[in-house]
Amino acid sequence: MKKTILLYGLLGGVLIAGLKLIEYRYLVVEHSVEVYGGIVAALFAGLGIWLGLKLTRTRETVVVREVPVPVRVPAEPFVADAERVRQLGITPRELEILQAIAAGLSTREIAARLFVSENTVKTHSSRLFDKLGARRRTQAVQIAKEAGLIP
Repeated sequence: MKKTILLYGLLGGVLIAGLKLIEYRYLVVEHSVEVYGGIVAALFAGLGIWLGLKLTRTRETVVVREVPVPVRVPAEPFVADAERVRQLGITPRELEILQAIAAGLSTREIAARLFVSENTVKTHSSRLFDKLGARRRTQAVQIAKEAGLIP
């Protein structure tokens, strides 16, 4: 029984191999022109895509241009406009806080630098904003610079 199964299996394998050989011969020998034409077309298509990408790639260009920037260097140190400070009723401590705000310090940093509490800094800041007519820190700094209170 095992011999029969082995014999039928071997014959089936030979038959399948023969059919594949015939199929291969039919495909390659009978249609060789079409196969070779397809291979050449695929090669040219790949070459065309590669060249197209290579030739049309955008190149990054860096343009370096020197632009002269005028820098104002004051001949003497900045002095706040005392008349304007008196007009607005700004106290020396509020002016000190305004300068710290202009330097970019946070409320906590200003409090640590001036040895006061954060609430004291907030109180002085809100009074300063009222006197300057500002709503935000950046607006207060801009108004103070225009008024000649800070450099």
